[in-house]
Amino acid sequence: MPEKADIIFQLQKDILRLQGYRSVQQDNAPVIDLGPVNTAFPNGVFPTGAIHEFLCPLTEQAAATSGFVSALTGSLMQFGGACIWISVSRTLFPPSLKTFGIEPHRVVFIDLQRTKDALWALEEALKCEGLAAVIAELPEIGFTQSRRLQLAVEQSKVTGFILRTSSRSVGTTASAARWQITPLPSAMENDMPGVGYPRWQVELLKVRNGRNGVWKMEWSEGRYNILQEPSSSKHVQTHQLKAG
Repeated sequence: MPEKADIIFQLQKDILRLQGYRSVQQDNAPVIDLGPVNTAFPNGVFPTGAIHEFLCPLTEQAAATSGFVSALTGSLMQFGGACIWISVSRTLFPPSLKTFGIEPHRVVFIDLQRTKDALWALEEALKCEGLAAVIAELPEIGFTQSRRLQLAVEQSKVTGFILRTSSRSVGTTASAARWQITPLPSAMENDMPGVGYPRWQVELLKVRNGRNGVWKMEWSEGRYNILQEPSSSKHVQTHQLKAG
């Protein structure tokens, strides 16, 4: 008869699997390499097939978050599948997705006027097993709504990214992780004019069964890179993934 400790260990593994966490031995699922950031998650693996919530009430945070999430989505789309991007006030410039390894024609944009309709579209999209990811820009989302979304991805294994654009109280949700992305000045290469590589301050505010953390990151050469030193304030400008 199995020991009590073995039963508890197996139950913990089953719960983590349902929440989008997996072990490093499962090679059939997409792997997102965030370097040291991955150590904040159970088993050291970025959770796919789960809901990730991003707080971005300020315009500059929304721009930076769009870039960071696009890079995550580009990694997921390397394994096949399209992406659906839902919004009630989209400002994303689709050709800029190429910066993060995404061909714009592989993204289906759904622009709606009411948050209620966007939430319905989000839940239905997350049920489609053939998708690599679903992104939604929404002002607010409640616990009950987020729980429905989490239940949907537990069945479909699709990864969902929710960009919360309201500055009101955030409250509690059923998301696997809550993030906040803030833009950092990008460094210029050899003082050459132009826009440098995107840089962000990445804050993992909440992660289920994991630990919080703050990192400074740069997107360059098609991957995430951790910044070891503070960004220089000389000859830099902010890179934002926005229209205009």
